[in-house]
Parts: sequence; structure tokens; C-alpha cells
Amino acid sequence: MAGLAQWWAQRVPISGEQLRELTNEPVPNHLKRWWFCLGGTPAYLFVVQIVTGILLAFYYQASPQSAYESVRYITEEASYGWFFRSLHRWSATLMIAAVILHQMRVYFTGAYRKPRELNWVIGMCLLMCVLLTGFTGYSLVFEQLSYWGANVAANISNSVPLFGTALKQLLLGGEAYNAHTLSRFYVLHAAVLPGTMILLLFVHVTLIRLHGVSDLKFADEAPDQPQHFNFFPDHLLTEIMVGLVLMLILCALATLVPAHLGQRADPLTTPEVIKPEWYFYVTFRWLKLFSLSFAVLSMGLIVAAMFIWPWIDMLLRRITGREEASVYIGIVATLLLIGFTVWEAVVAH
Repeated sequence: MAGLAQWWAQRVPISGEQLRELTNEPVPNHLKRWWFCLGGTPAYLFVVQIVTGILLAFYYQASPQSAYESVRYITEEASYGWFFRSLHRWSATLMIAAVILHQMRVYFTGAYRKPRELNWVIGMCLLMCVLLTGFTGYSLVFEQLSYWGANVAANISNSVPLFGTALKQLLLGGEAYNAHTLSRFYVLHAAVLPGTMILLLFVHVTLIRLHGVSDLKFADEAPDQPQHFNFFPDHLLTEIMVGLVLMLILCALATLVPAHLGQRADPLTTPEVIKPEWYFYVTFRWLKLFSLSFAVLSMGLIVAAMFIWPWIDMLLRRITGREEASVYIGIVATLLLIGFTVWEAVVAH
């Protein structure tokens, strides 16, 4: 063993002390509260997505003729296929929820303010990528709802001013849903979007390391209490515990509420009810309330405002003189998001 350790030390000249120094960044005390560890949660779920996605890719065939049958084989015949498909589905759902909650936490604590504005923009890019990954993954099953949902998304894209037609053709690979659409969704879902997310995560974590984690103070903290604690092993153990709890939750959900398989897509029969996944309920309800052009333009403006919110917030604070102006706007926006989501969930059409 001594000889092996010496061989390794000669080829990788990093001592244990140097490794601890590299990873042992002090983190603020508020990260001892598990609900502030939502940044690591989607990263863990992303790893689950990659592992289960690779296993599913061994059997999935991205063509209209064979996609549904390959998913049926995974669900009903492949050994543990139903379990890994259910893990993939539930980890996607929880990852989207975790990213949304993490972005809300950053918003309500003002952690997007100077000098962290660019990291907020990167976080918004990650949120958009996660939502697109969920949409493209749902569309790969080639069920009735996923097929017609893709057509609805293409028609919405077509209504975008100036770039609408190009966006629709880019999404579908033509003027309408065709033999190349599923393979295009598959490349986006399995390669382009995950690769983009990995790159964004690298930049996101790098900026966090450069700026440090935003420090939050609480009234119940003693004045003489240390303000920081070590990342390794203290915070790492917290993240491991969160990961273990998530694994238990994922296994329970995959077993008790497994992913089902709906009716095969029929281009000649439009379903009576078309509903997207829950994370698009707000968008779907908004489209029903207004004309298509107004709904698309207004949603585009809202998303653009979310991207540049650090600078909007700075302007609001200058005009109003109130540090918490964005908090009130965030509370109203959150209530509207919840209200529209529940509204769309309970209605039949």
C-alpha cells in the first residue's frame, strides 16, 4: 500500500491538505437550514436524470413508427424498465420544482443583487433549459397528448413576431409534424439541452466560488456565534443527507405512482382535452385568457423582465427608496402563478 501511495503521489502531486484547502470553502450559517440547500438538489436530480436517461436510451427508438412501441417495451417487458422510466419521470418533475423553488429563494432574499446579477441571468437560462428538457422529454413518448402538445407548442412558436415561422420549422423539422420531428426532439433532449446545462452549471458554480454564497442574517442568531462553517465535511454531509432523502422519495414515487403509458398518437384524432405537464399550466391558462398574439407577446415580455430583474430591481429601489419593493411584487407574482396553476389543474378543458 505504501508503494501504491507513493506511485499515486508522484503522478498526482496533490496532498490531502491541499485537497481540503481547495474544497473547504467557508459557507454562511444559513446553509445549515436544509431549505436553503435547494441549489444542490436539482444538481443531484440532474445526475439521476443522466443515469436513468442513458439506461432508457438503450431501448428507445426516435421515430414515429417505433417510438411508442419502444416505450411500451421499456414499460412492460424490459427488466426494471418501468422502474427506471418512473425514476426518470419523477426526477424530472422534482428537478423542475427544485429549480423553480431555488430561483424563488434567490429572488426573495435579494441574492441576485450586485455583484451577482450575471449569475441570476445564468440561473434563468438554466430554468429555461430545464423547462425545455421537460417538454422535449414528454414529447418523445408519442402518446396522443404528447403528440398534440408538440403541435400546440409549434403553433405558439409560429405566432412569435419576426422569428415565428423559423422557430416552428426548427422545432418540427418542417412545416408540420413529420418523420424527422421525434429525432429532432431526441437530439435536443438527450444532447443539446443537457450539454448546455452542464456548461451553464460550470459557469454558475464558478461564479458562486468567486463571489461566495450570499450571506443571510437571522434574528435568532447569537452575536458571538461563528458566521461561517466549513464546506467539508459539514455542508457536504448536509447535501449527502438531502440526496439520500431524495433517493428514498424518488424510489417511493416510482414504485407507488409509476409512469403510465397513454393512448398511441393518432394524427387524425384530436383529443377532447389537451393539457401539458403541470409546469406549463400557467402558460396554458394564460393562452386561454387572451388572444394568441397578445398572450405570446406578453409572456415574452414577462420572461425578458425576469432575465433583467436585477437591473429592474435597482431602478425600483432608486425610485421608491424601499429595499423590499421587489418582495411585494414577488408575492403578487407568486400568488398569481399558484392561482393560474390551480385554476388550470381543476378545470376539465
